[in-house]
Amino acid sequence: MPHITVEEGVPGIRSLVLFRPETGKPLYQLAQALLRGPSSIPEAERELIAAYVSSLNNCAFCCMSHAAASRELYGDKREVVDCVIHDGQAEVSKKLRALLQIAAKVAESGKSVLPEHIENARNQGATDMEIHDTVLIAAAFCMYNRYVDGLASFTPTDPEVYREMGVRLAANGYVSPQNSNV
Repeated sequence: MPHITVEEGVPGIRSLVLFRPETGKPLYQLAQALLRGPSSIPEAERELIAAYVSSLNNCAFCCMSHAAASRELYGDKREVVDCVIHDGQAEVSKKLRALLQIAAKVAESGKSVLPEHIENARNQGATDMEIHDTVLIAAAFCMYNRYVDGLASFTPTDPEVYREMGVRLAANGYVSPQNSNV
């Protein structure tokens, strides 16, 4: 049961954005810029970073929704998503593995990111922009996770809800719900 009165049955952050669109719109714009804007990190990997950080923060809604979007964007290689989230043993590039390590450190605390984590990412081919974007995605998703869970927003348990959400997010990106169907 949500801690505040929001539209019943609307899952996760969408209900909170509908509750307060003036703060929700910039949150959606940030997600759009981070996960769909120009970047040398593929969209599937950016969604995976968001899902991974959300899993570390135990935010079921954000983890499941971004994992679903990542699966859609990965297409034939969708099993990578569950491997990264559940056991970390996925066959991903050394660069992505280094970026995920940085993301995990950001989830602990920004100060947990040490020079050796950055150096490792650089040694695996990560650019300063990719390191920047990874840290910002991780930091933003710590905020999103705490927003969603801090207000106890509705978290569906049906995997089909998330599959449909993943299809929509992969196709449309992050469009504020006041401008689209919830």
